[in-house]
Amino acid sequence: VASNGPSVLLPLLKVVIAVYLACLLHAVLVYGSMIKFLAGMGFIQFIKGIAPASLMAFSSCSSGGTLPLTMSCAQKMGASKEVSSFVLPLGATINMDGTSIMQGVAVIFIAEAYGIHLTPANLATVVVTATLASIGTAGIPSVGLVTLAMVLNSVGLPTEGIALIMGIDRILDMLRTAVNITGDAVCTTIVSHQEKALNREVFNRN
Repeated sequence: VASNGPSVLLPLLKVVIAVYLACLLHAVLVYGSMIKFLAGMGFIQFIKGIAPASLMAFSSCSSGGTLPLTMSCAQKMGASKEVSSFVLPLGATINMDGTSIMQGVAVIFIAEAYGIHLTPANLATVVVTATLASIGTAGIPSVGLVTLAMVLNSVGLPTEGIALIMGIDRILDMLRTAVNITGDAVCTTIVSHQEKALNREVFNRN
């Protein structure tokens, strides 16, 4: 920045905005629809209930570190302890929607930075690979950068491009982790509802 001026940060700012916008749209449209139609609950009230866990995930960037609080919030909203004890730890490992979104945006940014054109087939490969790479990813800060290398290799992009976004990954990691644990809580609530183990009185009281 000292050598080239603040204009060098503009492309990185666009990446941050793109990731945040995509994550928020995913949370509102996908999670909102799921909790409304598959569990019959209001999304706003659900977000208020899971807010403590989402805020901790936002600040810590760790799905695993947030897990005890996520379980507590889910149970306060009426989810069964048996269901939440199984679904949430599983989700903290394999449900990484926010990470997949970040990797998709990062691949497009890196391709543009290197002047490489991605075909529709390449983009489809990115979608599949990013989804698969996020499954089994450890719930610790910045682990998405490790799996991003595999996504880049799948479409022939240089892994050195990871260095372009490494400096802003912490900012990206904050919201994507919050989205990840929110998705875990949504799934827990839906499974509890389907298993008739959801205490709606507890949910409505909170």
